[in-house]
Amino acid sequence: MATQLKSGQAESGHPKPGLDCSEAEWQARLDLAACYRIFDHMGWSESIYNHISVGVPGEDDAFLINPFGLLYSEVTASNLVKIDIRGNTLDGSPYPVNKAGFTQHAYFHEHAPAANAICHMHTTATMAVCSSEGGILPINFYACNFIGQVGYHDFEGVTVRAEEGERLLKNLGDKRILMLRNHGPVVMGRTIHEMFVQTWALQRACEIQLATMSMGIPIHVPDDVIAVHQRDIIQAQAPGGPGYADFEAWKRKIDRIDSSWRN
Repeated sequence: MATQLKSGQAESGHPKPGLDCSEAEWQARLDLAACYRIFDHMGWSESIYNHISVGVPGEDDAFLINPFGLLYSEVTASNLVKIDIRGNTLDGSPYPVNKAGFTQHAYFHEHAPAANAICHMHTTATMAVCSSEGGILPINFYACNFIGQVGYHDFEGVTVRAEEGERLLKNLGDKRILMLRNHGPVVMGRTIHEMFVQTWALQRACEIQLATMSMGIPIHVPDDVIAVHQRDIIQAQAPGGPGYADFEAWKRKIDRIDSSWRN
């Protein structure tokens, strides 16, 4: 049985009255809170909207998500909301959860095997590419990571209806990124680190695509070169698994700026 942290104490060293959780859940809370702060630092937040979620270790039908009404810069390890896939709050949190976040994330957490960590974002660059006919084009280094690795889903309005879930999952297929047309991307990963580094690379691909398209006719990378690129890209990965070193580096940076996410 996992050791219980009755006051939620762990890396932060500060007590969290009323929060009972396992060490594994507390670590997940710390990493998710850090992720929210990193997104905010990167300029990837959207007022009180959008979502990042992660499954609770050892609990198949539970995940952590942001409190609806708080900015990403206000999210901490202890104020994250623990809910199940039916939307029930499991940790006594006084905060509501945005239905648009719950509906989409719950379906992917339940049905997509690699969806332990999920983010949905509305950055200008990613929304612009989601709103263009061709989607991600093979015209830059980062875009070549994603060619053939991304699903697309036509816009059906705000995602609050559970019945859209089946179509979302069908259009995702065996991929880990779903570009919601006219809306924004959903990025999934087996870990927060993996989800983060994919989001970072996707954001760069879209930013560079927008800049390139503004300059005229882009140079398209041939299919055979894309195949070689995707085969060899793992050789450029730092130790620790996909995105681990990247995420830990950004955690150190936000810690130097404001470590209140650990509370």
